[in-house]
Amino acid sequence: MIPPFIHILNGELPDTPGVYFYYDLNDRLLYIGKATSLKKRVGSYFTKAHNGRIADLVANIARIDYVQTPTVIEALVLESNHIRKNQPPYNILSRDDKSFLYLCITNEDFPKPVLFRGLDLERMGIQPFTKTLSPVAKKKFLAVFGPYISSRSLRTALDLVRRSIPWSTCEYQEGGRPCFDAQIGRCPGVCIGAISKKDYRKIIRQLIQFFEGKKTSIVKQMMKEMKRAALAKDFELAAGLRNKINALEHVNDVALITREDDWSVQSEVSPPAMGESEGAFINVLGRVEAYDIANISGTSNVASMVVFENGQPNKAAYRKFKIKSFDGANDVAAMEEVLRRRLNRITTSPTTWPAPDIMVIDGGEGQVNRVKEVLADLGFAIPIIGIAKGFDRKQDRLVYDESNPELRRIAESSKEILQRARDEAHRFAGAYHRVLRSRNSGIPKRNTKR
Repeated sequence: MIPPFIHILNGELPDTPGVYFYYDLNDRLLYIGKATSLKKRVGSYFTKAHNGRIADLVANIARIDYVQTPTVIEALVLESNHIRKNQPPYNILSRDDKSFLYLCITNEDFPKPVLFRGLDLERMGIQPFTKTLSPVAKKKFLAVFGPYISSRSLRTALDLVRRSIPWSTCEYQEGGRPCFDAQIGRCPGVCIGAISKKDYRKIIRQLIQFFEGKKTSIVKQMMKEMKRAALAKDFELAAGLRNKINALEHVNDVALITREDDWSVQSEVSPPAMGESEGAFINVLGRVEAYDIANISGTSNVASMVVFENGQPNKAAYRKFKIKSFDGANDVAAMEEVLRRRLNRITTSPTTWPAPDIMVIDGGEGQVNRVKEVLADLGFAIPIIGIAKGFDRKQDRLVYDESNPELRRIAESSKEILQRARDEAHRFAGAYHRVLRSRNSGIPKRNTKR
């Protein structure tokens, strides 16, 4: 029960999604949070025992204001925009703001949404907590949104929004086939040249509008386009727009907050900074990168990087490497070279080489330990799991820091996804190695298509 001396604007708190605001006696904004149920969330502050920062926050609350939202996804957007605008002390000072996640829309011919930590943006010369984009930021991004406290909630929100506002993460390939997302309606077909730059920009403008909190404007525009299509008897387009409108207005966002993201109900310990990844939430349905080395008797040394997103391969993001620093068979040294080259791209080409949520290494302790050294040397804290081959997939052994509870959770719950990524990296590296070997030997290229 909320103490009677705390004033709640507009009467009782509703049992609906929304954003709440805590003020002190001097009407200073202390904290902003989101909730699936405003009534239950705010009430939890006053019915549980707290220590440290939470107890200090609760002791200083004198007034509560709130804004109802139709869905949790809109509460997520509204919360982030208000935190960026007002920077309340208990949101900012309770965490290392470099560990916050930011949604950035790249500034290129076919822009893409990419996610960066505050530390990643600072490495690019961008101060993430500023209210307006700097000249440096404007060259790289059309818009920057954040901070977002939960990477899981943000990724889930993007996945839900993409059903109504499809964007591309692929690149155009002449004579290529539609990417997986294009086949299921989540990409407008940049990969096959099915959409012009002008029309694609309209989609990106809608995405920016959504994260500015202007969903109503997007729906109105879609309604106008649907009516025009119906009058022109383009019933297929009209039906498609109708489905997008329904998806946008009736987002099934139960999965958005399956556990409370708010720091007050999880833990009084601030989450780790980028250099302290132990215990931080790992999203195995985010960007998973898997690496493998291929050679025969030390010749034609190559490596592969494959990318899984939402548990599925994103072939447009695959990369191949020739080993350049040495000759002969040395899988550990080859892995070091590849990872150094790949990690440097996070800084030099962040829009096309974003940082992964987790790396999967084909190999045991030797490869994993060398990759850890590379990460430490370059200042990155990316979770790593190695897969040491067994007699069959059941005998595969996962190699990771077993003292890290989050890595242990991923190893126990998501082994199949990790193995699939490793298998795909092995296939991709083998195919590239055969191509190089045939070139070097003059043997005609074998058809690897099935």
